Amino acid sequence: MFARRNNNNISAVKKHPRDRGRGAFPASPHPRIPQSLPLYGFTLVELLVVITIIGILIALLLPAVQAAREAARRMSCGNNIKQIGLGLHMYHDTFDMLPAGWRGYDTGGEPFWFGYPGWAWSASILPYMEQTSLYKSQIRFDLPITDPENDLVRVARIGIFRCPSDENDNDAFELTGGEPSVGPVDFPVVLATGNYIGVFGTVDFHNVCDTDAADFNGCRGDGVFYLNEQVRFGDIRDGLSQTLIVGERSSKLAPSTWVGVVTGGQHGVARVVGVAAYPPNSEEEAEHYFHNFSSYHPAGTHFLSGDGSVRLMPESIDAGVYKALCTRDGGEIIPGNEY
Repeated sequence: MFARRNNNNISAVKKHPRDRGRGAFPASPHPRIPQSLPLYGFTLVELLVVITIIGILIALLLPAVQAAREAARRMSCGNNIKQIGLGLHMYHDTFDMLPAGWRGYDTGGEPFWFGYPGWAWSASILPYMEQTSLYKSQIRFDLPITDPENDLVRVARIGIFRCPSDENDNDAFELTGGEPSVGPVDFPVVLATGNYIGVFGTVDFHNVCDTDAADFNGCRGDGVFYLNEQVRFGDIRDGLSQTLIVGERSSKLAPSTWVGVVTGGQHGVARVVGVAAYPPNSEEEAEHYFHNFSSYHPAGTHFLSGDGSVRLMPESIDAGVYKALCTRDGGEIIPGNEY
């Protein structure tokens, strides 16, 4: 007879100190995970829900970020045009008049809207815009813009003449020919980009500047900046605060310049001055955006008044009020709540 095995002997085996807490027998090389421990993790559905929520939050936040950035750019643009206003006032304090819209003469010395040398009002105020060195040592005002001695300066970027919201990253553009000329020009001509132009008035250039036009008057606009003549503050009888003298022009369809009018250049005059014959940002016809004022700001287009204040004019402004604000001596009465 075999003796019955005493199970108590197994438990009586003395454990080695190293085996305390894990039993008397060697542990398995593949220990089992105790079933009592919970398992943590995401299911595929939960992960997709989290990703969707994050996407919605980003979609809600992104427009707010873009709006904040545009607000900052709009403020910077308004500050630029404010500085231009200070420069114009200092010019007037020095010479008792504002600069001419642009200078243009034919080969016989007679005024001509596409004539030489072509330098614009914005080039005349450079000393008052912290650009004295450029004005005195690099520009030859006695020579045409296209003269080789002006090759470098006519493409010079001047930050204060650029709107931060303008999506055109090019600091210069190519100007083609096609307009009246007083001499040969090798087109295309590269010009520095600018976003602020003078207010010619409400009459179209071709009606008063073209010698064959019925209303030709020597290219005198009813605004503040026009060919060769210089306006005094006293000539703005509608009141400085009631007269717009500089406006914004985007580069979306018709880039402008601070340099001046190139003889024979396509829409050359409209590159330095604008006409308020159409609402801001109008694109119904080519002449609208080539002659008009425009911007990338959703809220409107910046304008500088004669008193140095800056206004953001909406596209919905009344046409009659808009035109009245862009004349220097129209005699209109404009209520303050009309714009």
